[in-house]
Amino acid sequence: MRKLLIVAACSWLLYLPSVAQDLATRFERTQGRETATYNECIDYYRRLDQRFPQIKLLAMGPTDAGYPLHLAVFSNQGVFDFKQLHRQNKRIILINNGIHPGEPDGIDASMMLLRDLAQGKKHLPDNVVLAVIPVYNIGGALNRSPNYRVDQNGPDAFGSRGNGQNLDLNRDFIKTDSKNARSFQQIYQLTDPDVFVDNHVSNGADYQHVMTLLCTQHNELGGVMGDYLNKEFEPGLYKLMKARGYDLVPYVNHFGETPDSGWTEYTDGPRYSSGYTTLFHTFGFVPETHMLKPYPQRVKATYALMECFIQFVSEHSATIKALRDQTKAAVKTQTRFPLEWTTDMSRHSTITFKGYKAGHKPSEISGLPRLYYDRSQPYERQIPFYNFAEPGNFVQKPAAYIIPQGWWPVIDRLKHTSVIMRRLPADTTLTVEVYHITSYKTATRPFEKHYLHSQVKVAATQEKMTFRKGDYYIPMNQNANRYLVETLEPMGGDSFFAWNFFDAILTPKEGYSAYAFEDTAAEYLRRHPELKAELEKRRSTDTAFAHNAHAQLDFVYEHSQYAEPGYMRYPVYRVL
Repeated sequence: MRKLLIVAACSWLLYLPSVAQDLATRFERTQGRETATYNECIDYYRRLDQRFPQIKLLAMGPTDAGYPLHLAVFSNQGVFDFKQLHRQNKRIILINNGIHPGEPDGIDASMMLLRDLAQGKKHLPDNVVLAVIPVYNIGGALNRSPNYRVDQNGPDAFGSRGNGQNLDLNRDFIKTDSKNARSFQQIYQLTDPDVFVDNHVSNGADYQHVMTLLCTQHNELGGVMGDYLNKEFEPGLYKLMKARGYDLVPYVNHFGETPDSGWTEYTDGPRYSSGYTTLFHTFGFVPETHMLKPYPQRVKATYALMECFIQFVSEHSATIKALRDQTKAAVKTQTRFPLEWTTDMSRHSTITFKGYKAGHKPSEISGLPRLYYDRSQPYERQIPFYNFAEPGNFVQKPAAYIIPQGWWPVIDRLKHTSVIMRRLPADTTLTVEVYHITSYKTATRPFEKHYLHSQVKVAATQEKMTFRKGDYYIPMNQNANRYLVETLEPMGGDSFFAWNFFDAILTPKEGYSAYAFEDTAAEYLRRHPELKAELEKRRSTDTAFAHNAHAQLDFVYEHSQYAEPGYMRYPVYRVL
């Protein structure tokens, strides 16, 4: 099968003479050895825009590289207003390429696909519109070298994983440290895609499959959409790709040294592209061709899978729309939301995996045993795939959140995602639920410019608080409810608290001079015997505390009216 696919891929390049020379891509001109540069790619889409009325290239928001993020839209009727397209009952497929420019398969495949559709060599059904981000990580694409991804089988040179800030953009969809991510959110909210495809190349284990497919974890997607994804959409894509000569398997996320004993389904949190789109009720997919397969073969497989997405979405257009409409309506009245998911290792499905026998031999570097795969010994076997997840850490949805205007970095991020909110017209006193952070763990090493918090615990109280004119009131009866819960509840793994946006509350700003506060504290205890009793109880049960004068003085301060109210108080308030 592998040899047949390679032959087919090379044969696919032979139709080059029939392509007008000015529309032949670098990939085609070099017989699949090279990928387009960033400037070549954008110039190519400009030529398509100029020549074909079905294609329009839009310059959207900025990126860290100083270039705008582009969106190429293919609409048979030449309609490029997305509100109008939704009114016309079109299904929108949003395709993202080059988030990791060292994985350029989708860049080349999309250029050829839109050209072939425009020239009539391929057909786009009238009920489908394509929206393609030609190159998402522009800074990485400009940083081109033949030396990245050292083990990858082509093309000859490509971009780097890091963007203009050396960020991995596929970890940036919630924290949005990059201008790229903020412009993506603009594109996403504009298009409101029914299906999102983020083209990648994987590494890891060696196996026979050219393409693997990471789908949004169906339990995380949840409800009718999750059920349809698991039982209809994903199997439908497998069937369509099988007819084109490709045996798809789920993204190989194996837990052993090799995939032979099976693997768990990848859980794509909202920091990742397909996890982000889940929060807004889109079917999300991350195709992953295998780095060791020849580049022409990988590009051909990516092209084929995009054709399959088009076919399936067109044939099931009414169902996809109905499921999304139903989910959008349901989330507005949903009362409880999970903040975490755990793989259920007691349940699994079975998949047909085509691998290579693995073994060990002495390393020429260290002399110690090293892993290798023997391609002369292919195998096919049934293996377990643990693709069920259980929700946990549920929170009750409030009627609304209130965020004081001083926390504008968070407010700006909410605006980027089209969250509905209003500003208080006057100073307002309300009884709200207040979280106080009681404990958390912080990573000891930085991750994508942050030191992530985890294992966050809170204590909730109801307090009467006065909010200022201009503070933000966010009602929880909107399409963005799930996004709001997962980012504003501090216990969430990708919450704004986890990503350090509220770290200022974790260090006190006020204090006392111990020698002066001693007298004040003694008088306070005389007037509050209940606190004195608590202090004495703590001394009797905690020897270290009993021998620490500063700790005891601090105990009195923290339990007095003099304590700083904002210290450890989470500044997102819940209206019940």
